[in-house]
Amino acid sequence: MRRLSPRLPGALLVLLALLAAPFAHAIAPTRMPTPELQARYERLIHNFRCMQCQDESLANSPVSLAADMRRQIRQMLLAGDTDQQIRNFFVSRYGYFILFKPPFAWRTAWLWLTPGVLLLVGALSAAWVIRRRATLVTRESGDEEDESLDDGLAGTGKHSR
Repeated sequence: MRRLSPRLPGALLVLLALLAAPFAHAIAPTRMPTPELQARYERLIHNFRCMQCQDESLANSPVSLAADMRRQIRQMLLAGDTDQQIRNFFVSRYGYFILFKPPFAWRTAWLWLTPGVLLLVGALSAAWVIRRRATLVTRESGDEEDESLDDGLAGTGKHSR
């Protein structure tokens, strides 16, 4: 019987990695001229929401709208705009929803308060249901005890009535 080479599993792993390499590409491989601009670019594209996907940042979204927005951010950074100017531009165009962490203001209060209100409503509803069920169980238990008490008295011939 022929024995396999101990190098075969490693060679198969390398071959598999080479075959999969063309499919493993980055969504936003943009490189900025300086490390400072690159850091700002990365921070900005991770803090903006893709308006088409809505659960992904611009950095992770593969759609063309996100690519256009990343391109716009790059152009604005290269033009010398500050992070706040870029934020203001996108907020004026798409509203506070574009930000993963919108500021607390009267216009965004619902974004911040809705989870707490829903949690409170859920807790109050659960407490109400539990209390009603406990009352029903207590009432049914009381009825069963009364019936067994009546049965016991009927068997002895003694009635309290």
